[in-house]
Amino acid sequence: MSALASPDIDEDIDLMRTVDPDRPWQTVVWNDPVNLMTYVVRVLREYFGYSREVATRLMLAVHNEGHAVVSEGPREQMELHAQAMHDYGLWATIRKAPE
Repeated sequence: MSALASPDIDEDIDLMRTVDPDRPWQTVVWNDPVNLMTYVVRVLREYFGYSREVATRLMLAVHNEGHAVVSEGPREQMELHAQAMHDYGLWATIRKAPE
């Protein structure tokens, strides 16, 4: 029998700094050349339950800045939100919230 090789471990790595389970994730909606601004507002109101004002502000961020964070929370929930945005025909991704 041969011994199993194990990788060198750098003991100076602070695991609590590199893996932060409490740091939230974000669902980001991206600008696209297909969907109308009114449709994006309708999707945000319908799916997230945002008021017209909040949905319009987020849509304008998508339009003017290229993207907007539309939700923040646990990774699994953000993945569901991103999939829902895809189902509506919007471009969406998830990412870790900035520190």
